[in-house]
Amino acid sequence: MSIEPNNKPRLARVVAFSGSAKRPSRTRVLVESLGAELGRLRRIDLTVYDLIDAGPGLGATQREDLSPAAARLIEAIEGADALIVGTPVYQGGYAGLFKHVFDFVDPARMAGMPVALTATGGGLRHALVVEHGLRPLFGFFASHVAPTSVYAGSDDLVDGQVVNETVASRLGAAATELAALLDVKRIVDAGAAA
Repeated sequence: MSIEPNNKPRLARVVAFSGSAKRPSRTRVLVESLGAELGRLRRIDLTVYDLIDAGPGLGATQREDLSPAAARLIEAIEGADALIVGTPVYQGGYAGLFKHVFDFVDPARMAGMPVALTATGGGLRHALVVEHGLRPLFGFFASHVAPTSVYAGSDDLVDGQVVNETVASRLGAAATELAALLDVKRIVDAGAAA
């Protein structure tokens, strides 16, 4: 009796990470919404993390000193096929603890990873944080960043829902781009394995 190999491709592992220090948060709503849009385009294995999932052990200065919860967050990010990130904007920049998470991430594990960028803030004056803060950060990692980023102000999200049509349209565009980047990654990975 022969056993046929399972040629069915596995679902892409997508990690959505909200860099907000509280839950619920508008930042989580935004990353979940982008994950849902991506899920409408293709079947994915989506896991959503909040900054608080790392617990107080994130305050370590060396990776080997991270608590088990914080280490699991870093490992999930490194093991993803694609990443959706979101940060609240504080005083004109991304959240410090959001950045601290990525200080522990191995750059080699992020190279070529498809990434979609989101941020939330109090108003339009914070919108450029995505382009001036997040995009350079993931450029350093040599990640493949979706061209469309998504920023939502306080009036764009109400009761856990995206109510602004422009934000909803940008979520759709970013999801489409992330899906295409996942396809490219799958082709590249298959070529490297051959």
